Amino acid sequence: MDTRFLETFVAAVDNGSIAAAARRLNLTAAAVAKRIRALEGDIGAPLVSRFGRTIRPTRAGIAIIEHARNFLAQARDFKSLAATDQPSGELRLGTFQSALTGLLPDILTSISKKYPQIEVHIMRGTHEHLYGKVIDGEIDAALIVQPPFAIPKGFEWRLLREESLVVLTRAPASSRNPHEILASEPFIRLTRNSWTGRLVDGYLRKTGIKPLERFEMGGVEAITVMVDRGLGVSLLPDWSAPWPEGLSLAKLPVPDHSFARRIGLIWPRSSLRLRLVHAFLEQATAASWARTPPQKKFLRKTRRG
Repeated sequence: MDTRFLETFVAAVDNGSIAAAARRLNLTAAAVAKRIRALEGDIGAPLVSRFGRTIRPTRAGIAIIEHARNFLAQARDFKSLAATDQPSGELRLGTFQSALTGLLPDILTSISKKYPQIEVHIMRGTHEHLYGKVIDGEIDAALIVQPPFAIPKGFEWRLLREESLVVLTRAPASSRNPHEILASEPFIRLTRNSWTGRLVDGYLRKTGIKPLERFEMGGVEAITVMVDRGLGVSLLPDWSAPWPEGLSLAKLPVPDHSFARRIGLIWPRSSLRLRLVHAFLEQATAASWARTPPQKKFLRKTRRG
C-alpha cells in the first residue's frame, strides 16, 4: 500500500473536499480522486462519500482514519530514526504570520544548506493554536510567543528574539511623547484574547493610560495598514522586518523596555524527531543572533556573564 494514498485520504477527510486536499498537497483534483480510488481498491471498500463539493468519510473510512493518521506519523519517523550521521526526515513546524515572513526565511535558508535532508513542513496559526498543536503532538515544534504561564515539564521553550513595544502612528508623528499619543489619539487595540494583546494591556494598565479605543482586532499587519490610513494609533511589538510596504509610519519606543514580546521555540523533550528539532534550533539561534543589534548582543553577553 502506497503511503501517499493514505496521506491523500487523510488530507481529503481533514479538509472536507477533494479540491481543498489538492491545494494542500499541491496536486490536481483528478490526482487526489485517483489516489483515493486506488486506496479504496486496495482496502476493498468505499472510504468517502461525496455531497456536492464536500466529502465525508464512510463507515469504513471512519474505521480506518485514526489508524491511517498513526501509521503516517510512524512512517515519518523512519527516516529520522534510521539516520546515523546527518539529521534526516520530516519536521512539522508551526509558526505565526509575522515570523513566517520575518524570522523564518533566514532560518530555512540556513537549514537547507547545512541539513538538506531535513524536510520542513510548515503550519501557520496563532500562538495559542500552535501551542495546543505541540502539546497534542500534532506538530513537532513551533515558533511562538512565550506563553503567559508555565509550560508542562515534558516540554521545553527557548528564547530566540525579544521585540520591544512601540507606539505606532502615522508619519510624521504629531508628538514624540509616546504616552501622550496613546492618551490623546484614537486607539486600535490588538485583541485582548491573544497573548500579545495581554502584554499590550498590561503595559497600558501599569502606566495608567486609558486610550480612546476605536477598534479592537487581531492581526498586527492589518493594524499597521489602519494606522497608515489615519484611523488611529496602536501599541505593538516591533517585529522582525519586513513590515508591510508602502506605508508611512512612525515607530516610537516606549520608556519601559521590560514589556517585550519574547519569541522562541517550543517542543516536546521526548520527541522522536528531537535531532531535527535541535538542528532547527541551532540554525534559528544563529539567524536570530545575526539579526540582533550590537547593543542588544552586548546586553545578552553581560546577562550571561
